[in-house]
Amino acid sequence: MHPATETDPGPPADAADIGRVITLRVDGREHRLSVDPRRTVLDLLREQLGVFSAKKGCDHGQCGSCTVLIDGRRVLACLTLAVTCDGVEVTTAAGLAADGLLHPVQQAFLQHDAFQCGYCTPGQICSAVGLLDEFEAGAPSQVTVPVTATPDWTDAEIAERMSGNLCRCGAYPGIVSAIRETKGGS
Repeated sequence: MHPATETDPGPPADAADIGRVITLRVDGREHRLSVDPRRTVLDLLREQLGVFSAKKGCDHGQCGSCTVLIDGRRVLACLTLAVTCDGVEVTTAAGLAADGLLHPVQQAFLQHDAFQCGYCTPGQICSAVGLLDEFEAGAPSQVTVPVTATPDWTDAEIAERMSGNLCRCGAYPGIVSAIRETKGGS
């Protein structure tokens, strides 16, 4: 097309026209709301629902601070569009505690000093919970050799599975120890 013949349609007549209605559960509470199709789960949580457990770190899917569980699987909330989450269960680190008791992973993070500044901790905890489910299911990782083998609870295996979650403070030894304890290892 030639620039002279293009026309700018401008913004929609009504901004509400671009919203899509979705229903999802966040930390056990059901929400039905209209979301912009371009909105991420992270922005939906923080800006629309006031759930601040998932952190906005890089906003490019590189640091893992925004990791949440969607239907039990680890997901980077900054890269996931909210409209794709109609009918799902979203669990943040804040939603893992039940009946006033910390989740075993949360408790292990405290016992092993698996955090320093704490900014990445909610994403680390959600990722660790997802990792435990992956181990339970026998899902291999990059370092599982052979790929058909049952993964071993080695530090290398845990580190590989947690590699999408960065900690600028360097609390990795405590994180690995917390995950090993939660699994029941040493």
